[in-house]
Amino acid sequence: MVLHPSGRTLRGLDWLNFMLTDVPTGIVPFLAVYLAGYGWNAQNVGLALTVCGISGIVCQAPMGALIDRLSSKRELFTIGVVALAFGALLVAFQPTFWPVLSAMIVIGSTLSVLGPAICAVSLEVVGMALFDRRQGRNLAFYSGGNVVAAIAMGLLGYYVSDRSIFFFVAACAIPTIVCQGIVGPDDIYFQRAQAVAPCDEICQSTGACSGFLDRRLLVFLICSVMFQCANAAMLPLVGELIATTSRINPMLFMSACVVTTQLVIALLASWVGGKAGIWGRKPLLLMAFGALLLRGILYIFTSNIEALIAIQILDGMASGIFGVVSVLVIADLTEGSGRFNLVLGAFSAAVGIGTSLSQAIAGSVVHNFGFNAGFIFLAVVAAAACGILFCLLPETQGSRSKHVAPSLAAALPQEHFNSA
Repeated sequence: MVLHPSGRTLRGLDWLNFMLTDVPTGIVPFLAVYLAGYGWNAQNVGLALTVCGISGIVCQAPMGALIDRLSSKRELFTIGVVALAFGALLVAFQPTFWPVLSAMIVIGSTLSVLGPAICAVSLEVVGMALFDRRQGRNLAFYSGGNVVAAIAMGLLGYYVSDRSIFFFVAACAIPTIVCQGIVGPDDIYFQRAQAVAPCDEICQSTGACSGFLDRRLLVFLICSVMFQCANAAMLPLVGELIATTSRINPMLFMSACVVTTQLVIALLASWVGGKAGIWGRKPLLLMAFGALLLRGILYIFTSNIEALIAIQILDGMASGIFGVVSVLVIADLTEGSGRFNLVLGAFSAAVGIGTSLSQAIAGSVVHNFGFNAGFIFLAVVAAAACGILFCLLPETQGSRSKHVAPSLAAALPQEHFNSA
C-alpha cells in the first residue's frame, strides 16, 4: 500500500482528463450541425441522440458494478477509448441513418465506461479526504482539454471539412491511452475507495448498502434527471437554429459556444471543488440550477450571435458546478459502502434518461411548434427542478463520516491537498 500518491501519478490524472474528448459537449453539438448538412431534420437528429443516450442508460449500472469489483480499471478504460474512436470514424465515413445510429450505440456505451472509470481511479488514488478537490481538478483539466479540442474542431470544420472533426476525435485516442500509462499502478490503492472501513461494518451500522432507498438520493436523482432534461438539448437546438437561419458558418459558431462553456468550466471547477468542502453541496447546486433556468429564458429573447455565445457563460457555470458536486453527493451517500461506482452508474443511467428525453421531446417540440417553444419547455423543466431541489434536498456533506474510520487526510502531506 502506497499512502502518498506520487506527483507523476497526480499529473498523469491531470493529463488524462485533459486528453479525454468530451462526447456530450464536444461531439454531440457538432454532430447536430454535421447531420443537418446532410439533410437530417430536427426529429431524426433527436432520435440519433436519443439512441446514444439509451445505449448509455442500459450499460451504466452493470458497468458501475463491474468497475467496483475490478481492482484495475486500466484495461477497461483502454477498450472504451478505442470504442469511442471507432464510433467517430463510423460517423465520418457513413453519415446515413443506420450507420449513424450504430455509432451512437457504440459512443453511448463508451460513456458508461470512461467517466466512471476516471472517478474510480481518482478516488483510489487520493481517497475520500481529498476527493472533492481532486474531482474539481479533474473537471478543470477535462474542460481545459475541451477548449483546445473545440477550437481545433471549429477550425477543422471551417478550413478542412465537417467530416474532419470526427477524424480528430478518433486521433485523440492515441495520446489519451499514452496519458493513462503515466498513472502509476502502485499509486492506485483499491481500498482507498472504501474509505478505509470494512464494507460489512458500514452496511450494518448505516444501511449504506441499501443506498438506493435513501430518500436524499432519490430526491437528488429526480432533480438531476430534470437538470439533464432541461440542459442536454439547449446547445444542439441553438446549433440547429443557426444552421437553418443564419449565414454564419455553423461549425465556427458551435466551436465558439463550446469553447466559452468549457473555458468557464475550466476556470470554475477547481474553485467549486474547494468551496464544496466549505459551503456544502446544496448552495452550489442551487447556483447551478438557477444558472440553467436563466439560460433557457435568455434563449427565448435573442437570436443575436454574440449574445448567444455570451449566454454560454451560464452553461459553463451550471455544467461546471453540477459536474463536480453531483459526484460528491454520490460519494457522500455511499461513503464506506464499497458501492460508489454501482450507485454512480445507476445514477448516471437515470440521468441519461433525462438527456434522452431532452433530445427527443425538445426536437419534437421544435419540429412542430418552433424553436422558442422548445426553449420555453426546457426553461419550465429547469424551474421545476430548482424548486424541488430547494424544498426537498437536505445537505449531504458529512452524512456518513462519523461512521467511517479516520480518513487519509492526516497521512497525506500538505502538498497533496494542493495537487490532488
